[in-house]
Amino acid sequence: MNFKCLNVKIDNLSRKEISDRIRNVLNQKGQDKASLQINTINPEFILEAQKNQKFRDILNAKTSLNIADGIGVKFASWRYGKNLKHRWAGVDLMQEILKIANKNKQKVLIITHKDSLSSKNDIKTVVKELYPKLKVKIITMQRFNLRKDEDWKFTNMNYDIALCNFGAPQQEMLLHNLQNYNIELAMGVGGSFDFLTGKIKRAPKWMRKIGLEWLWRLILEARYRLKRIWQAVIVFPVKIMFNK
Repeated sequence: MNFKCLNVKIDNLSRKEISDRIRNVLNQKGQDKASLQINTINPEFILEAQKNQKFRDILNAKTSLNIADGIGVKFASWRYGKNLKHRWAGVDLMQEILKIANKNKQKVLIITHKDSLSSKNDIKTVVKELYPKLKVKIITMQRFNLRKDEDWKFTNMNYDIALCNFGAPQQEMLLHNLQNYNIELAMGVGGSFDFLTGKIKRAPKWMRKIGLEWLWRLILEARYRLKRIWQAVIVFPVKIMFNK
């Protein structure tokens, strides 16, 4: 079951339904394995998709599973007469995926950009500590050049999962291209690893539960997040309110 929010598909699934879908994909056997790209949808994703046709097409593709992240998407669901079953923050969803993959002793490719807050070694250390059974490869790259995406080629792609921290929409566009390399599950994780490595302190659980994590991030990173918060708490609600 899904609904459209400003022409972007939102998959309205319970936590169990999402977890089961992930397990089914990662437990596939044989040559008919299907690929799945998970996108954690927040108001910024939806606003970007209004002006970026390629990004919108990726989010609405049959191979995409769009999980609501930001609290604004939950409010938007009420505007469209729906009740969102579950909202799953990107960092928590990433950890759920890695937990399942760790149990399966699977191979994970992590693509990080060279200016990432958490270094390659930071990420490698924390992943090894939390998920010791994973076989992990971390590569550092220049941030994805959208105008030359046809020039990006990957070789020796023998991984079950690919994670990328470039930020939207670059990470989603790069991962979409990896569907040709037999990767079972791909997900853009933004700054999720920065929480695991301790580079960014996460909001208290009570703030996360009531949807105020954005306010916590604004307090900690006002200089960098003010524009993003404006888009999420002012521009997005106005667009939703007047959308027919």
